[in-house]
Parts: sequence; structure tokens; C-alpha cells
Amino acid sequence: MLRYNIILALIFSVFTASHTAYAAGKLSDNQRIESAQLGYALQYRVYTPEGIETLENIPTIYMTDGQWYIKSGKMVKELDRLIAKGAIKPTIAVFVDNRDPDNLRNNRRNQQFFCNPDYVKFFTNELVPTVTDNYPTSQARDDRVILGLSFGGLNAACFGLMAHPTFGGIAMQSPATHPVPKLFDVYQSEDTRPIKIFFSTGTKNDNAGASRRFRTVLKEKGYEMMYKEVPYGHNWRNWKPLLDDILLYYFAT
Repeated sequence: MLRYNIILALIFSVFTASHTAYAAGKLSDNQRIESAQLGYALQYRVYTPEGIETLENIPTIYMTDGQWYIKSGKMVKELDRLIAKGAIKPTIAVFVDNRDPDNLRNNRRNQQFFCNPDYVKFFTNELVPTVTDNYPTSQARDDRVILGLSFGGLNAACFGLMAHPTFGGIAMQSPATHPVPKLFDVYQSEDTRPIKIFFSTGTKNDNAGASRRFRTVLKEKGYEMMYKEVPYGHNWRNWKPLLDDILLYYFAT
């Protein structure tokens, strides 16, 4: 019996090792970047999958309000879990903090997320090249996704119009689109961009009405899209359970 148990333990350890090759990714400390485009400093953290030294052409997901996706969304744990299962490709995640790094009480999201061309250029001309220079990321735009919630979801929609040569995927969680009232009209009147869209909203005290109108516009324009409604409000009970859907939609093996 003892020998039988030892054999079972060895088999289990081999099986576990084979399924956890990328199970323990690393989250960097805050990295500071001085933006010439915006005229101020920002900070961000980078998640890298285990075994990155042997990998290349890794897809990347960028998140605005990145500090929230780390703390409340537990995105690092979700990445580790799905990579360990072999459900998604090893993926790099860039968590962009919307706050002033020298005064965290100064939240800049309202000036950054409303289709601000300087914020778009910060990403396309400064942040993405910096990440690309320092990590073995894929150069293909289809392997690069921008994700955000609420006003960050609006920002992702803006990137779909303004940054599609750089980002092939936009993921919008409960996008609060009202600060840019012409957004729907622009999507409707202009040519369909080559982007892949994830779009979700809650049905309780969220932006469901506007989201459904936006979904109709996007469907009529022929966008590739996954749309989800969940029975929750404008909070993490809505957003957190959908993170695996987002990662699988863009990075499934």
C-alpha cells in the first residue's frame, strides 16, 4: 500500500508540474514614465507570465484604471489561473494607473478618458513602444487589447476609433458614454474599423439603455463582437466574473 501511494504521489506531482508551467506570473513594482505628450508623469505595473525568458511574440492586454483591476478585479490571479490551465496563451498585462504618481488623490481619469487625443498618443507613441522595447511582446496589432470599465470603457471605445492601427481589440465593461455624446454617431457614420470588441453591461443601475443602443450600432456596422448582459450594477460584482470571458475571447489557445 505504501509503495502504491508513493507511485500515485509521483504521478500527481508530474501531472501538476505539467499543468503549472506558467502558473506563477510576476507583477512588477510601479514603473514611472514621463510623458512628453501629456506633459506629466504616469505610472504602471506589468504582469509577466512565468517562463517569459523562453517566450516570444507574447500578446498584451493594457488596462486603464489598472490599480483597480489589480486590487478589486484580482486580474493577476485570473491570468495565472487561465495560463496554468492552458486555456489562454501566456499573456503580458499592463496596468496603467490613472492617478498622479506624486499625489494619488489626484485622479486624472476625467481628463484622460473622454477621447483625449493626447492620451491616445501617449499610449501609441510612448507607452506601447516602451513596453515593446522592454518585453518580448508580439508586434501584431491583433495581439494587443485595451480594456477599461465605466469611463475606462468609454476610453476603450475611443481607442477603437482613434488607435485601431495599434490596438486590434477593445474591451468595454459598462462604458459610460455620455461625456462623448457624438460617439455613437461617429461609429455609425464612419467606416467599420478592423477591431474585435468585447462589450458588457449590467442590467441593474448600470448603463444598459445606452449600451444596448451602442450594441445595435456596432452590430449594424458589422463589428466582430461578444456582447454580454449580467444581472448586476455598476460594480465589481458585474465586472470581475467577466474577466475570464475577456481573456478567453482574445487569447484562447
